Order: sequence, then C-alpha cells, then structure tokens
Amino acid sequence: MEVELTAGPGSRVQHARYGPGVIIGVKYAQYVVTFINSGIEEIDKTDPLFEVLYAENQTTELETTSDVEKSLLKILRLWGGFSEIVPIGDRWSKGTLILQPADTTLKPKEIPLEAFFHKIVMVRDRLRVLEQQINSHKLLSDDDKVNMQQYITRIYGSLTTFNVLFRDKEHWFTGEKGE
Repeated sequence: MEVELTAGPGSRVQHARYGPGVIIGVKYAQYVVTFINSGIEEIDKTDPLFEVLYAENQTTELETTSDVEKSLLKILRLWGGFSEIVPIGDRWSKGTLILQPADTTLKPKEIPLEAFFHKIVMVRDRLRVLEQQINSHKLLSDDDKVNMQQYITRIYGSLTTFNVLFRDKEHWFTGEKGE
C-alpha cells in the first residue's frame, strides 16, 4: 500500500478564488490556509481550484497545535516580502502574447498577457523561496551558498527581458549589473 504524503504547514499554495496563500494547519480532509487577500479559509484537499506550489513539512499525520505554531513562525519569516500584489503595466492590461511560427501554415498561439505575467511573477517568487532555502540550509558551506546565490543572480539577469511587463520598476528583475 502506497502512503500518500500531505503538504504540511509552511507550504505555499494558490487558489483560483482566494489567490496565493500558505498552509497553517492540516485536518483529515482539509487544509487550513491563510490567504494574502482574504485571510484564513478551510480548503478541501480535493478542491480542483487549489494547487500546492511548494510543499513544506510533508507528513502522513495531522498536525498538533504546537507544530502549527512553530510552522506559523516559520511562515512569517519566509513570507516577509511576499505579501504584495505585483501589478502588470497598464499598457499590457488585457493584452495578448502571440507566438507566430515561421511556417505560416501553422496557427499562432495566443496567450493572455495577464496569464503569462502571472507565470513570470511565480518564477520570481519561487526563485526568492529558493534563495531563502539556500541561505538557511544547515548543511551547505558558506562557499556553496555564495556559488548558488551567484547562479540565481545570473538567472535573474536572464529574466530582465520581462521587466517591460511590470508596472512598477521596484518589481523588476535585476542581475549582476542591477541595483
């Protein structure tokens, strides 16, 4: 019999109705989630509108109150800078990204810019979580951490092309030459 792991407190999630959030508690059939925009909600584990983006503290057991309290403190440390909503540039609002193949007999692919922008912001947020995980990792040496940080900085530099989509410059990707 295969044991199914349950995402635990600290896991980052996305819900189509409530937006981004973090699991703060686990029940038998529901997750207790604190959402950035709507507060605390209980979400059924099988809800099709619900997605676990980054699983943390996976377990086969339910959480105790003390585990939830510990996880909440960890969430507050990890999510210090993730409470903002990143707006797309006004000129791109309701726009469409069109991918046109060189072969004109093939149909182009159209993607709503808001959906594409959301994916770019998710990549940025996941890179930030990766940075935090690297910085707090107990088994990595300082040299290893610096080398990984430099690689992440180069990834940010590769993503600067997408800065044109952001409304505010403060949300831009910056690489090694950025401020």
